[in-house]
Parts: sequence; structure tokens; C-alpha cells
Amino acid sequence: MHLSTRETGLAAALLEATDTLSDSFDTAHHLQRLSDHCVEIVGAHSAGIMLVAGGERVSFVGSSRRQAVALDLLTVQAAPDRGGPCLDSYGTGRPVPHVPVGAARTAARWPDFTRRALHHGIAATFAVPLRRRETLLGALNVFLPPPPPGRNGPPAGPESPGDEESVRLAQLLAEAAAAGLHNQRLHAEYRALAGQLQSALSRRVRVEQAKGMLAERWNTGVDQAFAALRRYARRHRMPLAEAAARAVEGSLDRDGLDAERPRPV
Repeated sequence: MHLSTRETGLAAALLEATDTLSDSFDTAHHLQRLSDHCVEIVGAHSAGIMLVAGGERVSFVGSSRRQAVALDLLTVQAAPDRGGPCLDSYGTGRPVPHVPVGAARTAARWPDFTRRALHHGIAATFAVPLRRRETLLGALNVFLPPPPPGRNGPPAGPESPGDEESVRLAQLLAEAAAAGLHNQRLHAEYRALAGQLQSALSRRVRVEQAKGMLAERWNTGVDQAFAALRRYARRHRMPLAEAAARAVEGSLDRDGLDAERPRPV
């Protein structure tokens, strides 16, 4: 079976979108690559992503191709009470299908957005939610150029099959990218937790070493040695693990520590 250029591009884009388990992962680059792939696969003028966290708009990412245009059209939507396809898609959690910009302008739909879009030569637009299952992370907004000379543009009414396919492809890309973001966040959380557990284990090992060393030096039980070490750490306002590490290294004030030595009953 021979794969088309679009199918091959889509497969590569989906693979890249989910390959996020790296310590050098960069969210902005990840989302820009999503926008770039979308531009190439659906033949768009440009594309951009509004990334939302905690119910507030926090950042924009534009495609490498015509990035300034994408960022301008995202920014105008973010202004209070202005709206646009990106915000509509995020607000409903559903795609906003192809909308001819001229028709939307005539209908007074998104006045500021359509004015800017026409200024940039955008003929149509659509948006899809960036989501991981039921969690919305933002929206992907795609901006389409006029049809080539000699070819009629899409009708202003219902979507054509080609329009519907473009929306479906963009939604696949957006959901793959959202899954990649989710996996990367889990990866970062697990790494942080593993680091915390390793640090706690290291502190415990140092304390156990110090207890054993002091018990042997003082010829006493390990519980009494631990109590003495803890008293020393509290008296000198020092973390117990630090006092234990310094006791093992021999850099702790030996006379001061010996002063806490348990006395025979």
C-alpha cells in the first residue's frame, strides 16, 4: 500500500507529539511543532495555540511559518470581551468548524478578530480544543489562505468534505499533543518524587551510620546515641541529617557532641 505525503506527515507528527519523556522537554517548542505540522498537513496559512491553565489565558504559541500573524490573531482574541474561534472552541470543548472570515465579518461575528484576519489576508479559520480526555488545556486555531487563482473557494454554507477532514486531522494532532503534555507532566512529577525519596533515604542512611558510630564510641545503645545526636542538633539549630553527616565525617564539634553523651545510670 502506498502512503500519501499527507498520511506520512500525519504519522510522523503523531509520533513526535507523544515523544515527550525527556528532561530537556520544552513546552513552547512542542506546541510550535504541533502548529507547524498542522500548517503543512492541512495546507494552512498559519496556526497558533492558546494554552490555558487554571481557567486563565496564560500563553500563546505560533507556527514557525508566519508566526507574527498567528500571534497577532491569538492576541486579539484574548482581549476582554472580544472573542474568536480559539476562545469559542476552548469554552465549549468542541471544534469550531470552517468559518469564512468575510461572512463572519458581515454577520458581526468576532468583529476585532475578523478585521485583523482580513488585514492579514486570511480567508477562513477553524479551531479545535487541545484536550486530554475531559481536561481542556487550550485550543488550536488554524488560519487558511484564499484559494489559488482559478479555483473557487469553499462555500459559505455547510462544510465541504475537505473542510471536515482538515478539522478531524487538526483534532487528532491536538489530542496527540495534549497526551504528550500530560505524559511529560507525569514524568516530571515522578522524577521529582523519586528525587525526594532518594534524598530522604540518604538522610536516613546518614543518621543510621552516625547512630552506630556513636553507640560504638560511647559503648552505649543505638537509641541512646540517637537521642544524644538529636539533642545536639536541636541545641545547635542544625538539621538532624546534617549533624549525622558531619558526625560521620568527623567535622562535628566532638567535645560538644560528647557533652550530650548519655551518662551511666
